[in-house]
Amino acid sequence: MSSEVKTKEKIDMDPKYIIKLTVTLFITCVIVAAALGEVDNVTRGPIAAANKAATDAALSSVFTDASAPEFPELEVTDAVSSAAAAAGATVENLYEATDGGQTIGHAVKIVASGSQGNIEMVVGVDADGAVTGVSIVSNSETSGIGSKVMNNDPLPSGTGVLDQFIGKSAADGTLTVGSNVDAISGATVSSRGVTTGVNGALAAVGAIG
Repeated sequence: MSSEVKTKEKIDMDPKYIIKLTVTLFITCVIVAAALGEVDNVTRGPIAAANKAATDAALSSVFTDASAPEFPELEVTDAVSSAAAAAGATVENLYEATDGGQTIGHAVKIVASGSQGNIEMVVGVDADGAVTGVSIVSNSETSGIGSKVMNNDPLPSGTGVLDQFIGKSAADGTLTVGSNVDAISGATVSSRGVTTGVNGALAAVGAIG
């Protein structure tokens, strides 16, 4: 073995070299983490503001018959969370729906799985336990396929795919695509995701003490 190879092996195994390399990598990781943290701090506010605006619009859209609807937020109890979870959905926020100071129902901001990620939606439920509307807050569904569901495109009957839930209640039993819910052609998974959210919302409202 040549002296040149021996020297190279000695340098590569030199503890000082290893320490220097480790410190360099550590500093690089710290800088990258700090940069990512700063980006998160900058974008978090606008993202939260956009989501709140979308949520406010969704709340109003599921109670269109109210003249001056307000939506005071309620506590999401364990009973409410568990009821929605049993249906396969997750409650993010729960609201009382009022009009002129009178309670007219509830609204549930709820999340269910779609074909490409979570579907975040608001479901309105009136005082009789019937759905008043479904409005999508955010989603990642495929453009031109699942997006047809998110955009409330019409079914062959002419009814919007989201509008078909209006009037449905726990009395209809578990809502199921292919049974008492119609799907947009080619977007069955997205339709199922919304259906899960509606089932979860009905269950959540039913669990309110």
